Amino acid sequence: MKLLVTGAARPDECIFDLLKAKGHDPVFLQNESDELPVSYGDVDGVICNGLFFHHPIEKFTSLRYIQLTSAGFDRVPMDHVRDHNIRIHNAAGVYSIPMAEFAVTAVLGLYKKWDHFRRCQADHSWEKHRGLMELYGKTVCIVGCGNVGTECAKRFGAFGCNVLGVDLYPRDSEYFRKMFPVTELLTAVSCADVVVLTLPLTDETKHIISKTVLDSLKDGCVLVNIARGAIINTECLINALREKGLYAVLDVFEEEPLSAVSPLWDMKNVIITPHNSFVGEGNHERLWRVILDNLKALEHI
Repeated sequence: MKLLVTGAARPDECIFDLLKAKGHDPVFLQNESDELPVSYGDVDGVICNGLFFHHPIEKFTSLRYIQLTSAGFDRVPMDHVRDHNIRIHNAAGVYSIPMAEFAVTAVLGLYKKWDHFRRCQADHSWEKHRGLMELYGKTVCIVGCGNVGTECAKRFGAFGCNVLGVDLYPRDSEYFRKMFPVTELLTAVSCADVVVLTLPLTDETKHIISKTVLDSLKDGCVLVNIARGAIINTECLINALREKGLYAVLDVFEEEPLSAVSPLWDMKNVIITPHNSFVGEGNHERLWRVILDNLKALEHI
């Protein structure tokens, strides 16, 4: 199989040797916006992230296999994939561990007032803070109970939290005290001290965190978004952050990079990170384990 591998997968020579040993013919494209090193019609499979933002999928007339380096499918024209029976895989589970660690760390950072102590350190000031909070006993609602959501649940549970879930397909799980259907989202989030968003972006989930949902959050609630920016209605979020006693940890945004004039930058109740929660030193090994397993399964079809 002529396999186009982009820089998003960070392959090395050992990986290419292994692919060749498995009977594949890999070619490399560092930047997905660059010209392809082969003709579109010669490509049977791709390992990529946002390749189809720069190269229309319709040009890949022989394409039968897509392996994404991302967890989401929102960067691929899925209608075309379905219509042409193209086999597609995401990077399921690859980024779950660092993302879950990020979510817990962010909430702890707010609860333990790390911003205060960092400022004091910079000023050489010995100043105590009596407003530190405990994570123990808090109710955490995780919206989206797939790989990332489950890893979040494990870690919040280890801190003694009451972990609730919201999912399209609710089920029993040892890591969730209770899992609600999406139709009961308001019920689930309204009692939460922390809400963590880990669900995929689809037509159904776009702006699922609406004004109504934001209004239902109790004062002091921490909203963590490590999913996709468009899960939240940004305008409604900005208004809620101004009007209510909410906190937000935002790693993703409807438009990235976040505009320098966005009011979110200057809000003291907001922590902003540049779509960075997925980063971890174990990702490369996990990613290629998933890729190679999926390619191996393809051999038996």
